[in-house]
Amino acid sequence: MLNGMRRGRLYCVVCLFVSLAAAALVAVLASGTDSRAETPTQDYALTRARDQVKMLDSLYKTAVVSVTKRYEEGPPAIKVAMDVFVAMEKDGWHKAKLVDASGTPQNEANLPQTDFEKRAAKAMQAGKPYYEEVDGEGAKRTLRVATIVPAVLKRCASCHGAKEGDLLGFIRYELPVK
Repeated sequence: MLNGMRRGRLYCVVCLFVSLAAAALVAVLASGTDSRAETPTQDYALTRARDQVKMLDSLYKTAVVSVTKRYEEGPPAIKVAMDVFVAMEKDGWHKAKLVDASGTPQNEANLPQTDFEKRAAKAMQAGKPYYEEVDGEGAKRTLRVATIVPAVLKRCASCHGAKEGDLLGFIRYELPVK
């Protein structure tokens, strides 16, 4: 009989804990709170697009500096990068454009044209090395990014009538967020 009473008490304790757990669950559900709601959702597509811009920016800038250092004669290496920009857009990968932020462009076509480019130029002139905006919603989103282009070499500075380190402009990228 003693074993039966112990089992009965154990059963009551288990039932009590189960009842308390059920009551707590009902209270949480009834309150409408969700513990996941406090953690912001990660936008993996946007993170991936930002990472692509960082990779492209590093690639283009490294290539331009390397070519400029290696070949002291001939046209500036940025001309090659601009050819690559055209090829990337033609193949549907992304858009990229060199945009002036100095106010004295070597080519008038490099002046800021779009509203984004004008806002990005102001951001670069204010000392920001990176500026971005996301337009659209869902599958139609576009990441627009501007990354600073300073005169990193003496050749760049002398060609642009600037000092090394001066702001020349920025590269404007447009990528679909998918």
